[in-house]
Amino acid sequence: MRILFMGTPDFAVASLKRLVEDGHEICGVFTQPDKPKNRGHKLAFSPVKEYAVSQNLTVYQPLKMRDGEALAIVQKLQPELIVVAAYGKILPEDILHTPPYGSINVHSSLLPKYRGAAPINWAILNGEDRTGVTIMYMAKELDAGDIIHCLETDIGFDEDAQALTARLAELGAQALAEAVEMLQNGTAVRTPQDHSAHTYAPMLDKSLSPIDWTRSARQIHDQVRGLIPWPCAQTSLGGKTVKVFATQIGEATEAEAGKIIAANKKGIAFACGDGLSLRITELQSEGGKRMAAAAYLAGHSVQVEV
Repeated sequence: MRILFMGTPDFAVASLKRLVEDGHEICGVFTQPDKPKNRGHKLAFSPVKEYAVSQNLTVYQPLKMRDGEALAIVQKLQPELIVVAAYGKILPEDILHTPPYGSINVHSSLLPKYRGAAPINWAILNGEDRTGVTIMYMAKELDAGDIIHCLETDIGFDEDAQALTARLAELGAQALAEAVEMLQNGTAVRTPQDHSAHTYAPMLDKSLSPIDWTRSARQIHDQVRGLIPWPCAQTSLGGKTVKVFATQIGEATEAEAGKIIAANKKGIAFACGDGLSLRITELQSEGGKRMAAAAYLAGHSVQVEV
């Protein structure tokens, strides 16, 4: 099939790669404009652009989608199908309806749950034990189109958002390949979403970072996993803020929530609001590197409070 692909981050690369490997004709790739990176502010390609260039695919990086330029490119390319995976721009309806097979999206949740920008993170933040990917027809409303195909997977108890994103990228590529085959052979279905059951997964921000130790150990464990790699859960140690990257739920304690009950080679254990402890096993100090809590304790004094 002649496909125009639109995507930007690592998550989208797996889907584009699968389309290439399956022998589809990729007539073009839309991705976000190059952005300054690191201290030198040198313009860097998106992961999708890097892969597309390596495959000699033609890349387009329109600044806007509604000024006519993008539509003109789509009309010139004459794709049979548009595939979108984490592109980062809203497509107007005139573009969505240009290809004869329409436009489909690879979304990293089991719709209608977790529509929006950060479905993987919010599934973990909310303590879900199962998620998946949905291939849907794109519609004017955000992530509200009819469903073609879904694949499900368990969320590991200690799996963080970064690791889950990598797994769902591959699962999304598989689901996409199966959905495109359905479209080609005429067996693709259109299952309307139950809009009354939808939930929203908004963009993350730093207001989510501070740890409230009066919450349960499980809720804080989920907060830590859900906010990796950004903005990360944070707490105070010795009057300084640290980012928390890994935790383990510990034993029962009668200590007041927020008190440090242990600091040793196993980590730094805090009392939580549900009467359980939570041990920080990996962290990063301000201006420092990510490290095991035991390594942090070798250079920092942490006062046990009970």
